[in-house]
Amino acid sequence: MSSQQESPVAGAGLPVIEEVSAGGLVVDAINGVAQAAVIARRNRGGRLEWCLPKGHLEPGESPAEAAVREIREETGIDSKVVRLLGTIDYWFIGEGSRIHKIVHHYLLSGEGGQLTAENDPDAEAEQVAWVPLDELRDRLAYPNERRLAQLVRQLLDGTG
Repeated sequence: MSSQQESPVAGAGLPVIEEVSAGGLVVDAINGVAQAAVIARRNRGGRLEWCLPKGHLEPGESPAEAAVREIREETGIDSKVVRLLGTIDYWFIGEGSRIHKIVHHYLLSGEGGQLTAENDPDAEAEQVAWVPLDELRDRLAYPNERRLAQLVRQLLDGTG
């Protein structure tokens, strides 16, 4: 789902690429503790960062379907969508273009599978881990994802 258009803001003259992705926070109770499956991948600078699993939509796929597929591919965990958590919308410059990215994040329940990054077809996920929800804010690299983790914590505590 990419299209190009000219933008009147910073970086004017560079083509704009629209990208849509989906993923989320898959939660499961492990030994009585609510935990989320997260992945570690290299950022554009080559540094390993922990983040929520996510990826681009395939043709004809809804954001919710893409979230379930991406989580299975990147973590090995089968999941089911519980609800939309939110949409993160941001801009960055890369490879001679301004990229406008929209990422739909869902809360999902773990439905089986085995935690592994070995089946990731793009080999983006270098590591995977179950992280207790109470520790998730300290592990995630991106502020927007940390806010989503806090929202999940509040939803599960009944305060959100």
